[in-house]
Amino acid sequence: MTTAADPSLDTLEDVVARTIAPGALEIDRSGTFPRADIEALAGSGTLGLLSSPDLGGTGGSLVDVAAVLEQIARADASTAMIVLMHFAAVSVIEPHGPEDVRRAIAAGEHLSTLAFSERGSRSHFWAPVSSATDAGDAVRLDAEKSWVTSAGEADSYVWSSRPVAAEGPMTMWLVPRDTDGVRVAGEFDGFGLRGNASRPMVADGAVVPASARLGDDGAGLDIALGAVLPTFLIGNAAVSLGLMEALVDEAATHLTTTRFEHLGQTLAEQPAKRLEFAALRTRVDQTRAFLADTLAAVSNGRADATLRVLQVKAVAGEAAATVGDGVMRLCGGAAFRKELGIERRYRDALASRVMAPTTEALHDFVGRATLGLPLFGGA
Repeated sequence: MTTAADPSLDTLEDVVARTIAPGALEIDRSGTFPRADIEALAGSGTLGLLSSPDLGGTGGSLVDVAAVLEQIARADASTAMIVLMHFAAVSVIEPHGPEDVRRAIAAGEHLSTLAFSERGSRSHFWAPVSSATDAGDAVRLDAEKSWVTSAGEADSYVWSSRPVAAEGPMTMWLVPRDTDGVRVAGEFDGFGLRGNASRPMVADGAVVPASARLGDDGAGLDIALGAVLPTFLIGNAAVSLGLMEALVDEAATHLTTTRFEHLGQTLAEQPAKRLEFAALRTRVDQTRAFLADTLAAVSNGRADATLRVLQVKAVAGEAAATVGDGVMRLCGGAAFRKELGIERRYRDALASRVMAPTTEALHDFVGRATLGLPLFGGA
């Protein structure tokens, strides 16, 4: 990959316009991994957004993460999701990973991702059933991972397992892509987010050095809750917001350029259409306000920061599904034309509902948090 540059939004806008947007339709059609997009983003400095300035990175915040992901998602949510999973992985690697990998990420020379979801515990990422077994100066990993974004494409995986010996539900490891015994175990032909290579993976007697552990044995859930979850939930909300903005932009164009010739009016001049559009536009703006409040809560250390983080993905994901459905209805038959990108974005928007933690799981967390119950355990 090329050397990292300043990841300003102006630079990113150029990458989106020149590379990501023109290729989005074909990526969705073919389901291919957007390697050219990732190369261009690496050259713009985007992959090093969360890396330390001491290593050549930007030292960005969650506010920067949200802004970057929204802009990418307006053009292609598959590419945005790949970058989001990279950011989520870097949130662990930066404080706990080896310096050579951290430097490579800062330079735009290394793409990482999460490998959490498993066949045995499905969307309950907090309860891995895969094993990590002591092998002297090394550790043996055995696992069946069910959904790994950038599977077979990333340079490394932030991999979860049960602890080797300690108490606690989870330990995390940095697993290089070329580790013997680690392989992609299937293909991905998805309904939406078709370009993000979200494929199953297995580890069959894969051996990594003990130094590959990220944080203490058994401390993986605490690290995930403190670093991965805020990055992922806020970033996911930003992807949903980018999709919604693109959808209402397409709707506005349709309403202002399509005419009832026999009435001498555009669709925008029809009161019923205006009311439908206004409701969708308002839902997008409500979501933006909620995301902004979540970012403010985290940045300022507000008492409700954890609650907002638990809410924001569900708020944005459900809004994106509603807005996508509304734009499909508002634009009628034109929305079914693939070249407009409306039906693609609608399909992409639906993924947030079922992506772990699902809307239902997040609502349960919010209920537990506000009723004085522990987030995990019990019925």
